[in-house]
Amino acid sequence: MSFLVWLIYFHEGNGGASQGAPLPLINAILNGTSALLISVGLWAIKQRKRKLHMQLMLAAFASSALFLVNYTYYHFSHGDTHFAGQGIIRPIYFTVLITHILLSMVTFPMILTSLYLGLSNRLAAHRRLSKWTWAGWMYVSVTGVTVYFMLHVIGW
Repeated sequence: MSFLVWLIYFHEGNGGASQGAPLPLINAILNGTSALLISVGLWAIKQRKRKLHMQLMLAAFASSALFLVNYTYYHFSHGDTHFAGQGIIRPIYFTVLITHILLSMVTFPMILTSLYLGLSNRLAAHRRLSKWTWAGWMYVSVTGVTVYFMLHVIGW
């Protein structure tokens, strides 16, 4: 975690903005994909489609893992992206961003633990933890897309 803090807030990057221009969009797509997959995964388990649920959740995990790799590479090569919005939107943006970051730090180990519990067939513990994991993962995925739109799409 401390590596990511250094990478995002202290590492200058090499200014490769033009090289990394599509990477934030790819990150948003991967976050959106994760949100969609975990939503359908929840539906699948409620329908008692355990194999489909497992496939969807593994695909969501893969999407999130690809996001993390891409995110790390982008911030290593590009550095920090500053929010240009002014007025009331500024505290709204930082509230979304800060809650996104803090919850991602809590949710990441929960995702790994839920995955382990499910794959090791410890289903009672998996169910208990996954209710919380799902909510955190969904919030982090959706707010990741929100942050992308606030930084790169909406003209402030």
